[in-house]
Amino acid sequence: MQILTLPGTDLDISKVCLGTMTWGQQNSEAEAHEQLDYAVAQGINFIDTAEMYPVPPNAETQGRTEKYLGTWLARQPRDRFVIATKVAGPGRRDWIRGGRTDLTKDVIAEAVDTSLARLQTDYIDLYQIHWPQRNVPNFGATEFDPAKEKKDGPSIHEQVEGMAAMIKAGKIRYYGLSNESAWGVCEFWRAARELGLPGPVTLQNSYSLISRNIDNDLAEVLFRQKMSLLAYSPLAAGLLSGKYRFGTKPEGARFTLFETLGMRFRKPMVPEAIEAYAVLAKHSGFTLVQLALGYVASRWFLGASIIGATSLAQLQEDIEAAQFVLDAETLTAIGRIQERYPNPAA
Repeated sequence: MQILTLPGTDLDISKVCLGTMTWGQQNSEAEAHEQLDYAVAQGINFIDTAEMYPVPPNAETQGRTEKYLGTWLARQPRDRFVIATKVAGPGRRDWIRGGRTDLTKDVIAEAVDTSLARLQTDYIDLYQIHWPQRNVPNFGATEFDPAKEKKDGPSIHEQVEGMAAMIKAGKIRYYGLSNESAWGVCEFWRAARELGLPGPVTLQNSYSLISRNIDNDLAEVLFRQKMSLLAYSPLAAGLLSGKYRFGTKPEGARFTLFETLGMRFRKPMVPEAIEAYAVLAKHSGFTLVQLALGYVASRWFLGASIIGATSLAQLQEDIEAAQFVLDAETLTAIGRIQERYPNPAA
């Protein structure tokens, strides 16, 4: 397993990160611990979760994923692992803190303390804002709509101050952003510099063969700010495993169980693009999973691919494929397909 140091930090992370969002909904606590044990045995030391998890989120299960991780983490040498979690952004989840989700300094502090208690740890290595405070197209939306502007909320300056206070208190080591735009990342850094405080070190956004919003202005931002991408949904919520091809609905699979989940991946050109990649994989002698995860692993801005699974068999295949090295000819062939399907699940 390749280990790298995240730029701007002293965090040594595995290039494959274990995702957790199914724990507490599709996976039991025992299954979560089994996945953790297996992942660690493969050299993974980086684990990502969120206060909102599991997914699909609801009031009954919210926080369960962190608790499952916490009961496992309590029995481990803490300094062996890099633990990342997230504070929920505003709105969407009125049952988190009774609807107190505006990202004020007080809310950030309360959310950190709650996550620490669930995780049964004294500190969080990487604390992330799950989605922006402000109006921004997200989760498959592609156009900015000024009509959706919200009431005034805490500024980016206040959010930076909130994160810096948690770093100073020793409760978090670094912070990052998620589902963020190029403008947002730059504003966080501008505010941090104005205040003389730490800026964000990572960006966790969706990235895969069919979701490529990183490749343009965000890639430039990552380069110039010396940040890394934590790529979530590198298999496009399982679509790039091939299990949904030709309209198949596997029993127990996420899109079979939850018909309104992941609408960004249900756009019209997605099946056609996936079929093109499946043909290329077969021609090249790879599995579609190796092609998809190997592509994400090849990107220069990648810090880690976040791999989640509902079974050990899936996890084994995905961890191996996330370390797969694609040859130059295959990467060129992928580029030709991308010319036809630039960003079908944008």
